[in-house]
Amino acid sequence: MKRLFPPAPSSGGSPKSSAPGRGGVWRPETSHTSHFTRRVVAGFTLIELLVVVAVIAILAGLTLTIMGGVQRKSASSRAVAEVASVAAAIDSYYLDNGSYPPMDPGTNRSTEALYAALCPAGAGKVYLEPKASMVQTNGARRSFIDPWGSGYKYSTNPTEIRNAGSFDFWSEAGTAGTTTDDVRN
Repeated sequence: MKRLFPPAPSSGGSPKSSAPGRGGVWRPETSHTSHFTRRVVAGFTLIELLVVVAVIAILAGLTLTIMGGVQRKSASSRAVAEVASVAAAIDSYYLDNGSYPPMDPGTNRSTEALYAALCPAGAGKVYLEPKASMVQTNGARRSFIDPWGSGYKYSTNPTEIRNAGSFDFWSEAGTAGTTTDDVRN
């Protein structure tokens, strides 16, 4: 880049004179001038990037927390619907046979015998056609599973049930041992 210095007062010399200090002379800018240009680089600073990453992490945390609550609520609603449909099938079985479907031997309260009674393979009246997500298959044995992946519980034992003279069919809602959040008929 060239710079034009203003003409110096002269006593009549040529404006294109090459003498130093004379007016109208073009002089190249030298490296020792005090005018430095700063090169501007487009991009983000480290702090800006850290702020963006922090905001994204906070939003992701909030989204995952909300989605977890939605999934728990969805599983609970699905369990309520499944318990109601199995309870209706058990009542229908009772009306046809005069007794409730048998319990599995022992105290495990599993639903293998209940599944066999309500959904017989081959001959017999089918009282319930469960969705595939509601059935656990272990070889030839089948049982009902809740939305949390645990087995539903079934009992006709009068000392265990809440509905006197009837039956109980329930899900422990993914928390074995506690009864406050059980989904029951």
